[in-house]
Amino acid sequence: MSATASFRRLLNEVGPVDQVGIDERVAKFTTRSIKKASKVKGLKLAVSMVDLTTLEGKDTPGKVASLCQKALAPHDGLDCPQVAAVCVYPAMVKHARRALGEDTAVRIASVATAFPSGQAPLKTRLAEVTAAVGDGADEIDMVINRGAFLAGEFQRVQDEIVAVREACGEATLKVILEVSELETYDNIRAASFLAMRVLRPDDFIKTSTGKTSLNATLGNNQVMLEAIRDFYLATGVAIAMKPAGGIRTAKQALHFLVAVKETLGDEWLNNTRYRFGASSLLNDLLRQLEKEKTGAYQAPYYFSEAAESY
Repeated sequence: MSATASFRRLLNEVGPVDQVGIDERVAKFTTRSIKKASKVKGLKLAVSMVDLTTLEGKDTPGKVASLCQKALAPHDGLDCPQVAAVCVYPAMVKHARRALGEDTAVRIASVATAFPSGQAPLKTRLAEVTAAVGDGADEIDMVINRGAFLAGEFQRVQDEIVAVREACGEATLKVILEVSELETYDNIRAASFLAMRVLRPDDFIKTSTGKTSLNATLGNNQVMLEAIRDFYLATGVAIAMKPAGGIRTAKQALHFLVAVKETLGDEWLNNTRYRFGASSLLNDLLRQLEKEKTGAYQAPYYFSEAAESY
């Protein structure tokens, strides 16, 4: 069967996306007014959903330790929660585990499976997952084989996700679609269903690696939220969601949370069902909380540096 025929068959199963309808819906999310106590609650919720991240070739154990300290105590002068997780390369997992210790709610996530390209033999990708989990990773962020998906090799895509899911053991799995390389809303919806069909409840689908030109947008986030909703209504299985890359301001984060509330409901407004893969976002959330507390904005340098967002 050709790639075109395979895709048409899958699209008939999951249904196409009304792009105009998606764009109209997400435009309305940006018009919602959130003020006072509700805004503070939303800002703190967003802090609790951040995966604080460093994914650089120059990462060191010391840099990871500093990141972990910020994850545990984002800002001493503010009453705000810890972040959800720190996210690091597999080689840094053991250093993150040492810095966080065992008795913490902050989880360790690790990108694996030849992140960000996914262009390595499956055996190598699975070995990376096994090593990261063995060193203490609570969560694995994998990338799908976009080449196989675009070639219509959907069974291969699913089989590889299943193999990674098995290698994760008890660890949570986040499946990165890399939406910019899937190119269309129909492809994003189809890939979402391929992944969800072989995931466990509360595993994640995730927009992006943050290493391409286009990352999380309200549009592609909405396509994936609606896929999660439709899959849940059909199966009763709740899949979690993580937009990643490009979300840098508190205002953006609140728009994304409005989308979650209006599409999936309050059951997804927690960090077991929704995350932000963004690190520079954290400081803007803290600035906004400080402003709500004191009435004045602090300069960016008032807060410790976070890693680059992804």
